Amino acid sequence: MNLFLAAAIALIAGLLMTRLAGRVKLPDVTAYLIAGVLVGPYVLGRLGVPGLGFTSSEEVASLGFIPTTALGFIAFTIGNEFRMEDLKKTGRGILTVGILQAVITSVVVDIVLLLAARTFFRGVITPAGALIMGAIAAATAPAATLMVVRQYKAKGPVVDLLLPVVALDDAVGLAIFAVSFGVARAMSDGNVDMVSIVVDPLLEIVLSLLMGGLLGEVLTQLEKLFHSGRNRMALIVGFVLLTVALSMLKFSLGRVRIAFSSLLVCMALGTVFCNRCPLADDLMDKADKWTSPLFAMFFILSGAELELGVFQSAAVVGIGILYILFRCVGKYCGAYFSTLISGYDKNVRHWLGITLFPQAGVALGMSTIVASWGAEGALIRNIILFGVLVYELIGPVLTKYALTKSGDIQPKSEEILHRRERYLAEKNK
Repeated sequence: MNLFLAAAIALIAGLLMTRLAGRVKLPDVTAYLIAGVLVGPYVLGRLGVPGLGFTSSEEVASLGFIPTTALGFIAFTIGNEFRMEDLKKTGRGILTVGILQAVITSVVVDIVLLLAARTFFRGVITPAGALIMGAIAAATAPAATLMVVRQYKAKGPVVDLLLPVVALDDAVGLAIFAVSFGVARAMSDGNVDMVSIVVDPLLEIVLSLLMGGLLGEVLTQLEKLFHSGRNRMALIVGFVLLTVALSMLKFSLGRVRIAFSSLLVCMALGTVFCNRCPLADDLMDKADKWTSPLFAMFFILSGAELELGVFQSAAVVGIGILYILFRCVGKYCGAYFSTLISGYDKNVRHWLGITLFPQAGVALGMSTIVASWGAEGALIRNIILFGVLVYELIGPVLTKYALTKSGDIQPKSEEILHRRERYLAEKNK
């Protein structure tokens, strides 16, 4: 009962917070995150009143199936951005931007943190740790970006490039991380394992795409059996849940580790479905209505999970500030340079990089893997937690700012504003 009560209060608090955030023109994502912090273990939860808030991190973690499910639907939705007719026109540019900006970001963060490990933070972080953090820096949060685009109904050249790049960005980030983590471990213990450095990450990407593609084809064929929109919608929900569940499979074949990325599997599911099913657009519009409260709960729980205790360590804050600043430099410069050589216009070059600042789920997943790597692994996880806390609170605001400046978010027409004013005036009479 207490857990259900806490979840209900959290969702209502998040919705109320959007009303306050709207007055100062903040995106809903930021409002949900702030509400999550307020109902989390560090604010209301600290009062210890059962049901009023989440009294511990364990309570938040017990609802972990909600963020996992939400990420599946987010990845499925982003997969719908990979339409063949669009990719034929701009596919090469998307590939160049998606790969190059991620690699440039990793290199920039690597260089800065390697210098820091040799100077100001000598003895706090090692070159191996700096290499790992540079790899984690490549990942971008697709959830926050998608929510801002949806809320403001953003459309235009920046959004057309942004969503596919964010999807590709995480695939590239996973590959960079797997290789960098393997090299870092080799630097620490002197044992080079080419299987974990090269074979495992490549297999994870390829097998994830194959699994998602196969399930997407099965979903397309089964959809033909139903004529009701409600039944088709239920089928899609069931398949996304099935895909998320199957992506959790892990096993070993000798020295080779077989694992799947739920983000990549669900993206591939959405990509195949949108290209093979003629009713995909209509069904995705209906899915948006169903998933809105799920996405709201995802961000509220993400806010409740933020570890505010990381501020107690000066080393974490110091390295975290370097990581945040130079990851932003890497994303902006990487996006600018890659869009320049790909032939995109000045508007896209100037504003795309800022929309790539948000970072959350994928980076946290990587940091969790690193956390088992002794004391430095725990330090890296805390630094990434600090970065996520900052990125999640300011990232959506900056994304909205960049999309507004680029013209992809259009101001509401005078007619709509006057209609709203007349409605409020009549209501208050």
